[in-house]
Amino acid sequence: MRKVLYILGELEDTDLQWLIDAGDTHQAVSGTDIIREGGSQDRLFILLDGELSVLKAGRELARLGAGEIVGDMSLLDSRPPNATVTTVGECRIFAIPHAALRSKLTLDAEFGSRFYRALCVFLANRLSRADSMIGSADRVAPEQNTSYEDEISPEALDTLALAGARFDWFLQRVGAKG
Repeated sequence: MRKVLYILGELEDTDLQWLIDAGDTHQAVSGTDIIREGGSQDRLFILLDGELSVLKAGRELARLGAGEIVGDMSLLDSRPPNATVTTVGECRIFAIPHAALRSKLTLDAEFGSRFYRALCVFLANRLSRADSMIGSADRVAPEQNTSYEDEISPEALDTLALAGARFDWFLQRVGAKG
């Protein structure tokens, strides 16, 4: 499930409006590094449309589509990014400065609680999927693997429809702003 759905499923409408007011939309041409491995990182990015490639030491690890968020790990951890994120084709990206977001997280405890909870749920889900994939590969032949790596927890299902509607609303508002 796209990271933005975890985030938007937890946030309130006023939180989304704050994000829109705090950030800006950017067009990026193909091959633009929006995050550089080992570099400095000062923004959270939401991919509105297009595709991103995640590379480590020049090797592609993943492709990300609309609704993915990158730059969140640098928000949480002061170490430099451990991967490069590059645009594949033309992309429309929404960027929120880390400084503004950190200030909001500090000054608005309720927003901070919702935002950090969403990140924790997403990261716990990712860790669970990774652990399941590693564990099942050690115990079961691939053709006998019965884990469902894309399975969504019942808790996440409760907010999925709301999150999808909020992302559509977010896209409309960002489009009207830009």
